[in-house]
Amino acid sequence: GVKMSRERVDSQGSMRPNDEVMPYSDDETDDELAVTSEEEPDEEAAAPHPPVEAKPSEMAWKVKANDRPYHHLPEFQKKTFLCIKKSRYSGNAIKTYKYNVLTFIPLNLYEQFKRVANIYFLALLILQLIPDISTLPWYTTLIPLVVVLGVTAIKDLVDDLARHRMDKEINNRKCEVLLDGRFRESKWMNIQVGDVVRLKKNDFIPADILLLSSTNPNSLCYVETAELDGETNLKFKMGLRVTDEKLQDERKLAQFDALIECEEPNNRLDKFTGTMHWENKRYPLDLDNMLLRGCKIRNTEECRGLVIFAGADTKIMRNGGKTRFKRTKIDELMNYMVYTIFVLLLLVSAGLAIGHSFWYAEIGSKAWYLFDNKNQDTSHRGFLSFWGYIIILNTMVPISLYVSVEVIRLGQSKFINWDLQMYFAEKDTPAKARTTTLNEQLGQIEYIFSDKTGTLTQNIMQFKKCTIAGRNFGTFSISIPVDWSWNRYADRKFQFMDHSLVANIRSKKDKEASEFFKLLSLCHTVMINNRAASPDEGALVTAARNFGYVFLSRTQDTITISEMEHETTYEMLALLDFNSDRKRMSIILKFPDGRIRLYCKGADTVIYERLSPNSRYKEVTQTALDIFANETLRTLCLCYKDIRSEEYEAWSRKHKDAQVALTDREAALDHVYEQIENNLMLIGATAIEDKLQDGVPETIDKLAKADIKIWVLTGDKKETAENIGYSCSLLTDDMQIHYGEDPSTFGRGKKKPAEPFFTQPGKNALIITGGWLNDFVDMACECEAVICCRVTPKQKANVVSLVKKYKKAVTLSIGDGANDVNMIKTADIGVGISGQEGMQAVMSSDYAFAQFRYLQRLLLVHGRWSYIRMCKFLRFFFFKNFAFTLVHFWYSFFNGYSSQVAYEDWFITLYNLFYSSLPVLLVGLLDQDVNDKLSLKFPKLYLPGQQGTLFNYKNFFISLFHGIFVSLIIFFIPYGAFLQTMGQDGEAPSDYQSFAIVTASSLIFTVNLQISLETSYWTFVNCFAVLGSIAIYFGIMFDIHSAGIHVIFPSVFTFTGAASNALRQPYLWLTIILTVGISLLPVVCIQFLHKTIRPSVGDKVRPIAEERKKKPPAFQRGRQSRRSTYAFSHSRGYADLISSGRSIRRRPPIRTDFISIH
Repeated sequence: GVKMSRERVDSQGSMRPNDEVMPYSDDETDDELAVTSEEEPDEEAAAPHPPVEAKPSEMAWKVKANDRPYHHLPEFQKKTFLCIKKSRYSGNAIKTYKYNVLTFIPLNLYEQFKRVANIYFLALLILQLIPDISTLPWYTTLIPLVVVLGVTAIKDLVDDLARHRMDKEINNRKCEVLLDGRFRESKWMNIQVGDVVRLKKNDFIPADILLLSSTNPNSLCYVETAELDGETNLKFKMGLRVTDEKLQDERKLAQFDALIECEEPNNRLDKFTGTMHWENKRYPLDLDNMLLRGCKIRNTEECRGLVIFAGADTKIMRNGGKTRFKRTKIDELMNYMVYTIFVLLLLVSAGLAIGHSFWYAEIGSKAWYLFDNKNQDTSHRGFLSFWGYIIILNTMVPISLYVSVEVIRLGQSKFINWDLQMYFAEKDTPAKARTTTLNEQLGQIEYIFSDKTGTLTQNIMQFKKCTIAGRNFGTFSISIPVDWSWNRYADRKFQFMDHSLVANIRSKKDKEASEFFKLLSLCHTVMINNRAASPDEGALVTAARNFGYVFLSRTQDTITISEMEHETTYEMLALLDFNSDRKRMSIILKFPDGRIRLYCKGADTVIYERLSPNSRYKEVTQTALDIFANETLRTLCLCYKDIRSEEYEAWSRKHKDAQVALTDREAALDHVYEQIENNLMLIGATAIEDKLQDGVPETIDKLAKADIKIWVLTGDKKETAENIGYSCSLLTDDMQIHYGEDPSTFGRGKKKPAEPFFTQPGKNALIITGGWLNDFVDMACECEAVICCRVTPKQKANVVSLVKKYKKAVTLSIGDGANDVNMIKTADIGVGISGQEGMQAVMSSDYAFAQFRYLQRLLLVHGRWSYIRMCKFLRFFFFKNFAFTLVHFWYSFFNGYSSQVAYEDWFITLYNLFYSSLPVLLVGLLDQDVNDKLSLKFPKLYLPGQQGTLFNYKNFFISLFHGIFVSLIIFFIPYGAFLQTMGQDGEAPSDYQSFAIVTASSLIFTVNLQISLETSYWTFVNCFAVLGSIAIYFGIMFDIHSAGIHVIFPSVFTFTGAASNALRQPYLWLTIILTVGISLLPVVCIQFLHKTIRPSVGDKVRPIAEERKKKPPAFQRGRQSRRSTYAFSHSRGYADLISSGRSIRRRPPIRTDFISIH
């Protein structure tokens, strides 16, 4: 049969004139981006990409129908392990889980010990078990390590159990398989390649199956592809005509013995090439004949098919899980800092060990009361002391750091999910953080790459204007819409203002106008009971329908339309499909009177190259196209060509050969299409409007004020792109606009790389055609705005990796269709918009929401807060560990560097777990310097994140010195207070245990009060955590020091009665107060001076916030003509994220444009 409309696995494959089209599969990035891959060795290493499939042209996959033994022949065996051979055809059972009962503990531990920090703590634990060097009991490391590993293991276990349940449910689904001449019920996991299966309505498809026949005429079969690409509209698939005619009953199906040769299993959802050999004939197969696993049968009572790929070989399974592992800048910094601390640890321990050797030689060996019965020389003792200090000072490298960071990121992600101001009520779509590891990176974005169609615009198309045979229609003088009552087929929602066009058509005198709409009603791939393959298609067919040319039905090789109430059926000889390289589609029809005509529609660039020299209206149509482009309309040219029957016959033979070509079938077809699509006669052009989404101009304006550079990547032509740039306020009147036609015009060669491109001050914008980008990177990066037009999806991803590579900048891509998948995966952060185009973009994104305008809230509020919190958390975390650990360092000068501990063992064990972790964790979760309204009102607050000023090596060393200072105070003030003192009752309190309690208590107070000074946003929870941590410390300490617990474990709890004895004495309380006061005083002074002399942007904004709280707002609704960006948002910090939405008031439904345009 003649090829029928090729649906596409994403809704993009349309006759889209000038937009980015080709639906790329997820892993396109492998070979397409091979160009850029060597630039990112670290990423490539992190995620081994699957090998790029050899061009699937060698048809190496053979399937024999109804012949299970055939697939187990030796030629189809492959070696798996040692000498074990296994069939290369996968069974249909799937396994997505990671662990089973036996492997869970070893595998999970193996995964966790890939983390350097965990290995380090394991090594310490082993050191602590060696009696000679063990300075701390083993439980001080074991307990924190077990808690950390346990929490992670439980999380992994829960995830994996869910996968087990799902696999079991899927593998045990039922399906009918043809065995021994009868259809019998079988489990999915028992299906094999080459089986014939029978599917009923609403069944899920168990494997990738070649459709043989169905109960619908022409063996059509409708499928819903929601699981593959998230789209809910139905796609149709078709059986070959020969199988449709011959394989309708069970007996014939049992005798079916065709051999299928096709491409090897791969992950491309948008193509399939194969050939069927049956009864000595060859038949071409493509994606339209395939039912893919994961889809659902709809509107079809029953269909039969042949299993081609099963289980792990199916396209849906091939697409799973190969995502690039993305890491944030802060992650990398954090790891480097942990290494730095480790080096410090080695240096300090080595220093103290040398000290011990000297001390022992000078004093220790001569002091008779220190004799320990061990004949060890000084260097041996120094060596043991080195390891002893490694154990004592190990808490400088914080074990709980990584776990705390995970918890904070998880919390941030939840806040994004719960944010009611990023919830789109119309579609019931909340924002979704699909990854939890990238939140703070949202506060550091420098470049945004945005798709245009469906991201900035709504992707709802309306037919607005057209030009037919040199006359323009659609500009109207009276604004009364046309009345369609004369046409019973008309779509009442369709509005058109130009009455003259309707009059022309109805008079039937205007041949060209009739031909124009006839072309629109015939040349498309729309199915009758179905949505169009793309919004443009739908808009054009609807327009033709309203003007009296109604598309009624189609079969595999006919199309029926009603022309002004008069029904005609055309024989469809060939359909030359659209793709992003061809940018056009054609249909060859045989008229009832025997004439053969080709109709073609496509982008002006490709159509004008193929027009006949004696085609009329070229110039006038070009002028009209420019006018339409200036009004930001999407344009499409229409043309036709009459073909003689002998010319068609000759061409048809070539076409049939190309259809069954075994190698490079697509290229062969393209070549054949070129031969007939020439000498075309122009009829006219259409213009379709795609409206901007709400709040886009305001959002772009806000982001530009935050110094984020925005690049729009679109397939439109330059004029359209430029006008859209103005309408969404990406381009402004004060910008100097440069056009990148050819880089040589800018004298690139003469410039030194360091010199800026633009010497005059002021803002610059660049509008450039896709192909030239490499030459323009430096120049483009200096512009405030860049628009790339006529870009393919491949180029989109390349643009992103160019900027990532050359500028080392943090990039974000935002898009909504399958054509944006590459770009979303390549950028540091990918945002998917769940819009009209299905879910493929969302499925490969890191964050997803429904409207472009929510991007400003994601970055300027959530991103900024996450960054500030994470930085504050890390700075403080490092500080509290230095302050805690370095006390041992000062103490070592007074104990002969003998690796004696300054605190009680249990205090060391519990310090990071209970006494100091909660307040700092809550600052990492809840802190905000200013609330969300002000964050949006003052976009400049975003700058510290881009510059990375809140956490870097400078901050790290400040934390280090702060820690050194505090540890000095905490050690030396109690030390001084204890020298030669006498208690109230005549006893000296200056024993080691009382000293340990005083230093520990001072530390707990200092650390918890210090974090209170750092907190800018107080909630009940923060307050509770600070007081609670101090209370827990005293509670646990009195328990551990009690006589009862000492009696049970005499060797483990040795500080019996120490706390109650020491803390009875007011002198020690005064010492604690003095220590804490002196530790905090400099910090308070420095903070005060900083805010007075060099206030940050946040410090300047805060007083404004206070004033605004005092005086009630004095504005009335509806007074401003322009939409206000912040006046109508009712958020109060986190209250409304966590509450049930009380704070968002119900607003009158009419004024939709005022709903907090954040």
